[in-house]
Amino acid sequence: MAQVLVRQLNSNVIGRLKKRAKEHGRSLQSEVKTILEEAVPDYEAAWKRIERLRERLRKSGKRFHDSADLIRGDRDR
Repeated sequence: MAQVLVRQLNSNVIGRLKKRAKEHGRSLQSEVKTILEEAVPDYEAAWKRIERLRERLRKSGKRFHDSADLIRGDRDR
């Protein structure tokens, strides 16, 4: 696993990170790791989950309308 070194962080930022870590019951390192992981989501995995959901919905036989068609219909009224 890779490591990241962040130099010259403002001491106020470090203090806020430590406070946040304590509030979450984590170490400073764990808190920073969590923040970074949440800041850069795995979009590829998300799209795969979305496609699996779409496939399940298609197989269920339910019909879903394209929202663009519905919006156009509203505009034409």
